[in-house]
Amino acid sequence: MQRVALPILADVPERPAGGAPDDARSPDEKLAELELVLRRYVEEGALVAFSGGVDSAFLVWAASRAADGAGRLVAMTTTSASTPAPDLEDARAFAAALGVEHLLVESHELDSEEYRRNDAERCYHCKADLFSLARDVARERGLAWILYGYNASDRHDVRPGHRAAAEAGVQAPLAAVGLEKEEIRALMRSRSLALADKPASPCLSSRITTGIPVDRGKLADVAAMEAILRGHGVTACRARICEAGSSWFFRIEVDPVDMDRVLACRLELEREGKDRGYRWVTLDLGGYRTGGGVV
Repeated sequence: MQRVALPILADVPERPAGGAPDDARSPDEKLAELELVLRRYVEEGALVAFSGGVDSAFLVWAASRAADGAGRLVAMTTTSASTPAPDLEDARAFAAALGVEHLLVESHELDSEEYRRNDAERCYHCKADLFSLARDVARERGLAWILYGYNASDRHDVRPGHRAAAEAGVQAPLAAVGLEKEEIRALMRSRSLALADKPASPCLSSRITTGIPVDRGKLADVAAMEAILRGHGVTACRARICEAGSSWFFRIEVDPVDMDRVLACRLELEREGKDRGYRWVTLDLGGYRTGGGVV
């Protein structure tokens, strides 16, 4: 039953009400426009792909406001070995607080050889699997639309997953109304919404350097190392698997203000890494940065 009659909103230039320049609108004005856009979706039934991150959380919240007791809204979160455990917990808690129906659906990206290859197209294959599952759920539930949290700031990044969304007819209403990442965070803070200040949290596969094959064992290794870091109060962290010759090692990225916390648990990290077969556990003095697993 999924509809594709409307244009893919992520590819439509933003047109503010009244023809004002896009940068002249306040975040609240964009939110008002977003709610109008979302109302037509939830009236016919909408499924939101909900990762537990900031953007999709905001989209679920805005869609629930647009529904206002009418229409149909379902949030769907996929689970797999690549799903960070804190994201799953955040998604459950956020949806429960809103009273939004929340489905957990097991994904199958690790069954794909193209995904496991871990080349520059990994995110495309991941999102293709996600949206295939979403399409099945939407059809079963009689929901007409699938939405996801791509925003206007994401236009500046290389996003293979967005290509998969466009191919699947998935809508990106945050980008359509011109909402950028920091505007979304500001709107969430002003309404005391949980997750407003949550650091970016892509899947665990993003910690495995491009070209090193992804498997469940490596994902479990990453999860174990990052659990140690979180246990010592480090919030934004990446335990990246890197390769040197025939050896694998961990390169830990954290915000520079948290480096002392890493050093405080260095023996625990080193023991865990070596027990799991890694030659070294290193601390990247450059600190945390997005895209650090791409070579």
